[in-house]
Amino acid sequence: MVVKQKSSVLFVVLLLIISLLSGCSNNAATVNNQDSESTIKSNKPIEIGITQIVEHPALDSARQGFIDALASKGYRDGENLKIDFQNAQGDIPTAQTIAQNFASSKKDMIFAVATPSAQAAFNATKDIPILITAVTDPEDAGLVKSMEKPETNVTGTSDAAPMDKQMELLKNLIPHAKKVGILYNTSERNSEIQVEMAKELSDSFDIEIIASGVTSTNEVPQALDSLMNKIDVLYVPTDNLIASAIAIISEKCIENNIPIIGSEKGHVEGGALATEGIDYYKLGFQTGIMAVEVLEGASTKDMPIETLKDTTLTINMDTAEKLNIEISKEMLERAEIVKGGEVQ
Repeated sequence: MVVKQKSSVLFVVLLLIISLLSGCSNNAATVNNQDSESTIKSNKPIEIGITQIVEHPALDSARQGFIDALASKGYRDGENLKIDFQNAQGDIPTAQTIAQNFASSKKDMIFAVATPSAQAAFNATKDIPILITAVTDPEDAGLVKSMEKPETNVTGTSDAAPMDKQMELLKNLIPHAKKVGILYNTSERNSEIQVEMAKELSDSFDIEIIASGVTSTNEVPQALDSLMNKIDVLYVPTDNLIASAIAIISEKCIENNIPIIGSEKGHVEGGALATEGIDYYKLGFQTGIMAVEVLEGASTKDMPIETLKDTTLTINMDTAEKLNIEISKEMLERAEIVKGGEVQ
């Protein structure tokens, strides 16, 4: 009887030991699996899709600024970051296809450069964080509920130009100017907003706005011809189509002795006389810093749309000489000078 009891006790003890060993083994396996999954996650590069409506200096600079900002915070393409850059070549259906592909491939983030690309991305996904730049009015474009609190999967920066400064510059450089032409793309809401803004400011600067809309670069020469005898100066908004044709526009205006006031530095590098505008590289960099915050846990819904408050005076001295426009010493001292197509 005693022997049987001892045997039973030993059997129970053995079962307990086996159970404990099995439990430890399972726990170790669970920990190892968790560690493995964590390692996989940390080793998997973050995937960011960049969609840009068209390539031109301003938008290219914004894109590079964004990439450089990510690198400055330790997110480097080819290492822990994988960037997929797609250019729509100015075609909105292509921008929509790019956005849909980014959404279906489940990118970790989309960076949308310019209003048409931003709208296409927002239409394609309401889940993937979308960082935007070079969008003049994200609220009017239907991307956010308000500039202060987006309440959507979209945040980033606006390139709203300081038009009052640009009109003041226009009057300082061409005091006699009364009729100001604006060439813009009727397909870009961004551009229509700027035309409206210029008209609202016209009385304050004692000027008349004569706007001419186009839908493609092929229409630019004809639109310019219709403006040349009606205006004293041409104002160029932040318009992707017009930016792509700035060299042609500048050449024709100089031939007709019509100065161009641009809204960003790329216009001046392309032949416009001057601008008091924003730096798109800095704007893109600012957006990149915001992107890092989102990648590290911040919510786009609560991140206000930011703008670049600092502006830079840029003057093309080659154009000034061709138009016989004298630049004051005060302006020259604070300006970035473009000569030979390059900033000096």
